[in-house]
Amino acid sequence: MRRLAIRVRMPRAVLATGAAAALAAVLGGCATDVTRPRVEGSLGSVFANLYVQQQALLGHPGLTPAAVATKASCQRSTPGTQDKGAGSDWACQVRWTDGAGKNQDGKFELQVRSNGCYQAGGPAKIVGPVTLHTTTGKDVINPVFEFDGCFDTT
Repeated sequence: MRRLAIRVRMPRAVLATGAAAALAAVLGGCATDVTRPRVEGSLGSVFANLYVQQQALLGHPGLTPAAVATKASCQRSTPGTQDKGAGSDWACQVRWTDGAGKNQDGKFELQVRSNGCYQAGGPAKIVGPVTLHTTTGKDVINPVFEFDGCFDTT
């Protein structure tokens, strides 16, 4: 009886080990669609467009995203992530040219999801407070204080 029990359990253990190995091989071969170049490219473009919008609200029209010349440099803070994959540990240094032609930079923290969408928040000292007082006398949400963006993951 004991010999039979060992024979029945052994194939199950072999099957479980084989299934785990196969799953690891399949998952190990998968490439993440969230990569450093995709995050940096999207953040730079989205920020530039929103910064132009912010400046127009503050009475500085005529600025273009090309003139803002935004450059983002991003990395993840979790060891072993190799700057790819979804997570709330993305930090990006963003550099741009303001409406007066002066270089600016600030650190933005991102929460990036696996579908390529993210939330970014910047330093209030550089991008301004949550609300802005426009030239028309209205208080509006600052478009660059905290914003959402997405990039193509295909």
